[in-house]
Amino acid sequence: MNKPEPTNSDTLLNTSSAPHIPARISVQKVMLWVCLTLIPATLAHLYYFGIGIIWQLLLSVSSAYLFEWWCLNWRKQPIKPYIRDLSALVTAWLFALCIAPIAPWYISIVGMFFAVVVAKHLFGGLGHNIFNPAMVGFCVILVAFPQPLSLWLPPEGLSSISSSLQQLNWLEVTEWIFTGVISEQIDAVTAATPLSAIQTGLQQGYSLSEVTSKAIFGDFGGLGWEWIANWIFLGGLVLLYKRIITWHIPAAVLMTTIAFSTPFYLFNADVFMSPQQHVFSGGIMLAAFFIATDPTSGCSSFQGKLIFGAGVAVLTVLIRNFGAFPDGVAFAILLMNMSAPLIDRMTIPQPYGKKRQQP
Repeated sequence: MNKPEPTNSDTLLNTSSAPHIPARISVQKVMLWVCLTLIPATLAHLYYFGIGIIWQLLLSVSSAYLFEWWCLNWRKQPIKPYIRDLSALVTAWLFALCIAPIAPWYISIVGMFFAVVVAKHLFGGLGHNIFNPAMVGFCVILVAFPQPLSLWLPPEGLSSISSSLQQLNWLEVTEWIFTGVISEQIDAVTAATPLSAIQTGLQQGYSLSEVTSKAIFGDFGGLGWEWIANWIFLGGLVLLYKRIITWHIPAAVLMTTIAFSTPFYLFNADVFMSPQQHVFSGGIMLAAFFIATDPTSGCSSFQGKLIFGAGVAVLTVLIRNFGAFPDGVAFAILLMNMSAPLIDRMTIPQPYGKKRQQP
């Protein structure tokens, strides 16, 4: 008996057996969207703090890819797929946004060595790292080189020191980054970050209202830092819209920061920062949308993500209020990275039908 001739539908629609699962977005596309959404905040950083951010990006990215290539050769892994996945670019970009724009050239190299070689490849490469690579690199240099990281240019628009700001042009910034020497005294053209100014002022016996009356502070947080945080927030909304990240960690970080810092502020407003100062100064906004949401070093269950984000916020507020470092975001994320496997184990969803199978 002859087989029937195939119809057009049989010819055009050749499907495999069920279930049919749509393909997930690739790692490269995820990383590309992260980079695209970081561009507005980076441009705001460039406007307020000068061309130093461009040099830090170039140094960080080139060092990250150099160490990535070396580690892949050492581990005898294919080079092109891992170079093209853009994970090293994201790590370098996040790291560059965390350090001072006029930090010496070796800061980026040392930071990327610990981020790419130690935190990433010594744990097995992409997808196997326990800790967030960018935060590992940042914490290492924060402990090893605290002085260079404290040198920030005053934000653009600061009228009280605009004359000093104009003395440090792009050529002098480049000269300082690569040689450590400029014609002007570096102390005369640099200023502390808002969180550093608050910590130093409180240690010297000033009240918080006296410290925040300085020109480096804006309406909600640090001058310039507020707009950078706003652009990071908008970039994070794009990631949420594209379903690159879920809402759980950003909501947990921001809401817990506000809820946990409010009682301290109400208890003594002359010592503890207001919730809006916590959110719009430092790295809380960047952590909420771009760092704590790392799927490899964070939690995977929805309940676990909420706990993870809340933990980052609580630890950050505690370090800022009582710790030795002005901003505790990086340390908070690494501590929660250590806790992520246990959190996931405790919050793993119950398999469907498990209760019915029990006697």
